[in-house]
Amino acid sequence: MIDINLIRESPKLVKEAIKNRGYKLDIELLSKQDKEWRHLKKQAEELRYKRNKLTEEIMLLKKQGKDVSKLIKEAKDLPEQIKSIEDKIKELRSKIDETLLLIPNIPDKTIPIGENASKNKIVRTFGKKPKFTFKPKPHWQLCEDLNILDQTRGVKIAESGFYMLSGLGAKLERALINFMLDLHEKQGYKEMQIPFLVNRNSGIGSAQIPILEKDMYKCQDENLYLVPTSEVSLLNIHRDEILEEEQLPLCYTSYSPCFRKEAGTHGTAERGIVRVHQFNKVEMFKFTDPKTSFKELEKMLPNAEQVLKLLKIPYRILLLCTGDMGFASAKTYDIEAWAPGVNSYLEVSSCSNCTDFQARRANIKYKASEGNKLVHTLNGSGLALPRTFIALVENYQQKDGSIKIPKVLQKYMGIKKIERKGL
Repeated sequence: MIDINLIRESPKLVKEAIKNRGYKLDIELLSKQDKEWRHLKKQAEELRYKRNKLTEEIMLLKKQGKDVSKLIKEAKDLPEQIKSIEDKIKELRSKIDETLLLIPNIPDKTIPIGENASKNKIVRTFGKKPKFTFKPKPHWQLCEDLNILDQTRGVKIAESGFYMLSGLGAKLERALINFMLDLHEKQGYKEMQIPFLVNRNSGIGSAQIPILEKDMYKCQDENLYLVPTSEVSLLNIHRDEILEEEQLPLCYTSYSPCFRKEAGTHGTAERGIVRVHQFNKVEMFKFTDPKTSFKELEKMLPNAEQVLKLLKIPYRILLLCTGDMGFASAKTYDIEAWAPGVNSYLEVSSCSNCTDFQARRANIKYKASEGNKLVHTLNGSGLALPRTFIALVENYQQKDGSIKIPKVLQKYMGIKKIERKGL
């Protein structure tokens, strides 16, 4: 969440940021509640001070043998007054905190202002789109012909928005995951195997809850949610902890399946596996010093890019505008891989600096020379599947319907091509 002091000192800045991000929140009401809360806090402190002074005075007068009946009566009324004010303080604090959880992060000054993805800025592109001597097939036709993708049985087992990979299709996805994890480990990220279920506090800390709670799958009768991304688990490794300054940056990578209701909302009406409810992803995560967090973002981005460069898949990078960024982000780059079969760029990674937004919610600090300070947190897909899978098979398809295996994956697959024979 953002710092309440920012609202106190620069309410216009916060209002403008919220507007640019496409949210509607009553900042005037929040400011009014905050002023009342501070006033009541002061009242309560003054009454507690008065109670303590009366107690001291009563004890002193008693020793002197003087009448203290009036003072005792006055002192007896104070606890009830204090409790009444404290109840109001607690109620107001709850309302303020609920509203603060709904305010998105403040965009960095470098972010283009815009309502939707049409205002995103193309930063750079890499690679040339392949030229085919035949009409490239979309991934669903290509993979179903090779018997490595089965959407029909995925729906039968679960529901619309779920799919199944089989044989060499499953092996190709596993190869991609292992390749990504190995690469990120070489880049300096420590591999973590994290829980795929998280509690409510973890969701609040990562800013998934309450704003995105409706898109999460919750276990019935339990305070547990299936992870929408391993970012949630990775962030909460250090929830309520104080890190040493020399530890920073802490860099983690992790694989997890991801579960999202929203992800498949529109996908049920589309062909293929571009939008689904369950997908695999390799994540990168950093805990950094605030002074270097934006530099660390510029390091994280090429870490994700390297996956596509080694796979030799064309891609482009976008700087997201205010209206298209994630709720917790202050600055986000998207990486989109070219998929010739569907004739479209597909998002395979978002690399974001969330500044101290998540750290404030999750209470993650580090020991600085001037006292404990909130860390900055960064996250990046490195990369997300199945869209990386889609881009790979569509770019590497051959005229005979086979799929070449990129050189960097051949040691994981043990073959150079997926073809019809032997399936």
